[in-house]
Amino acid sequence: MLTSEILNTFRELLDEAVASADSEPTAMNLSTADAAGRVSSRIVLLKGVDERGFRFFTNYDSDKGAQLQAHPQVALCFHWKAVREGVQVRVEGAARRLLAEESDAYFASRARGSQIGAWASLQSQTLADRATFEQRVAHYEHEFEGRDVPRPPHWGGFVVEADLIEFWYGAKFRLHERVRWSRHGQTWTHRLLYP
Repeated sequence: MLTSEILNTFRELLDEAVASADSEPTAMNLSTADAAGRVSSRIVLLKGVDERGFRFFTNYDSDKGAQLQAHPQVALCFHWKAVREGVQVRVEGAARRLLAEESDAYFASRARGSQIGAWASLQSQTLADRATFEQRVAHYEHEFEGRDVPRPPHWGGFVVEADLIEFWYGAKFRLHERVRWSRHGQTWTHRLLYP
């Protein structure tokens, strides 16, 4: 569980990023590893944060979903260049699936086109040509015509339960400020790090 001090610090920085010139302030780099230890990174969008951790959503059958099942330890990194002198927030911890009800609620809030896309995309699988994907989109548009689009069983959310968070504040001459929080059991401690 995140402490109120950690949550408040993160939320304050996120609010600054939202108010800044950053076009995608909720973008975060997600790094995962497969069963053999090969690391992959990609940008995903933060869809919520609370005392449990940082939430995002994906296709469970994608490469990322398979890696999260094989090796739940992940790293996240936010980078807000337009906040102060530049800010990074680094997060490490274990990714756990959200409850089905939580994934259902978020899925219902998505734009209908995004809902259809979740059914049509065989994420990370080989696509013969764009026309094949467009045919799949048309198929699911027809299948769900006139009714709500249910959440696909292969799609849902994860929460990253952090055990390490670092707030990195940029400064001139690379004299950055780094504050690292570490969780040991239910207790969080923090220390400064050299830049």
